[in-house]
Amino acid sequence: MQLNAIETYLGQLLPGLGVNKQRELVRLIYEIAKRNGSELSAILPAEKNLNFERAKKILLQKRYPVNFKIARKDQFYLPKLDLDPSQQADLTPRPFSPKTIYIETSVKNSPLAVRARAMFPQAQFLETDGKTQVGSPYFSNRLDTLLIHREKYDFLKPCPCSCGSAGCGYNLVNLGFGCRFECEYCFLQQYQNLHAVLLPANVEEFLTKIDEAHFRTGPFDRPRIGSGEFTDSLVFDDLTQYSAQIVPFFRTRPHLQFEFKTKSTNIKGLLQAGGCENVVASWSVNAAPITDLAEHFTPKLSARLQAACQVAQAGYRLGFHFDPVVIYEGYQADYARVVQEMADVLPHEKIAWISVGTLRFSRELKKQIETRFVHNKILDGEFLLDFDGKMRYSAGQRLEAYRFLVPLLRKTFPQSIVYLCMEDPQVANRF
Repeated sequence: MQLNAIETYLGQLLPGLGVNKQRELVRLIYEIAKRNGSELSAILPAEKNLNFERAKKILLQKRYPVNFKIARKDQFYLPKLDLDPSQQADLTPRPFSPKTIYIETSVKNSPLAVRARAMFPQAQFLETDGKTQVGSPYFSNRLDTLLIHREKYDFLKPCPCSCGSAGCGYNLVNLGFGCRFECEYCFLQQYQNLHAVLLPANVEEFLTKIDEAHFRTGPFDRPRIGSGEFTDSLVFDDLTQYSAQIVPFFRTRPHLQFEFKTKSTNIKGLLQAGGCENVVASWSVNAAPITDLAEHFTPKLSARLQAACQVAQAGYRLGFHFDPVVIYEGYQADYARVVQEMADVLPHEKIAWISVGTLRFSRELKKQIETRFVHNKILDGEFLLDFDGKMRYSAGQRLEAYRFLVPLLRKTFPQSIVYLCMEDPQVANRF
């Protein structure tokens, strides 16, 4: 629905509204119309003596039918609606083929730089001192630029869990920044300020930090270290060949475990490296409507599970992440089908862990999602400002999802650790 139509209608119903009041009502009407497809006159009917307070109450009840009576007033987040057509994501399928590749002088002869020159001969190659700003002003154009660099600082760090959330003891190796997938909920579209793909050429320096580091363990029998926070762990592995260095390193350190977290089926490097019991290849999985409509350019569930079976047969263990779980009408049946498909095809004894987390996002990310993916469905749920300042489903809705999914996973895969990701401790402690 066009914003000017909403503003015109509100001007007729409630002339003289202040800027802030109009902003709140415009957003509510827009979100209701987007979700329900209703006409303006049905969303906010004309009433005698209608005022702002009455209009806002009517609209909040329609926008948040589950939580209107139980949510605090300060949990409803109603920022100005600011849709910029120039920022919409380009969902045309295309291979990763950067137009410009910057290589820092210190790694210009690295194996990664050599492979990039061979893989992308059509690209413009430029040498950089590492201080020059590169990339596009627009996140949607990030794949046009590749930066191969020497990482100097951010080698290892604890997982940056939401403030106050129950942690799982995850430890990050920062192997890359940026992704070629277009998942509508991805935090990188709000978080990443350098709109390019960044790949470090000095993996050996990362590995030298491992033995001297002190790691958290969380609910696991040994420290869990992994990539996949700021990029997909395997989507660029044919170029980076990180797996060829990481797997042999951890093979000689059975007291640690490493996780490649991915949605990709780019597993050739893992297969060539040979299996390793303390290396886990993990896949994010979701209900079919979410994979189909919100995880653009990613493989379907069946392809991800087929890849998982191949790496398990090669000797790796497996992990799975039901994250983010999206709540919508019929979601439980859809997620149950995912669990059943996993149960039918996967070697159960190979599954080390499974995480579960419901959709959450920062306030800034909400605005990025709605302007980049105007027709998204994932924002149609009832999101409220929660304990960590993020937008989340209400605690009651999250508990309902966990009470359904967590017992189902534990019953289906009794040998696997099932845990909640980035959740309120008061909720997490119930499971």
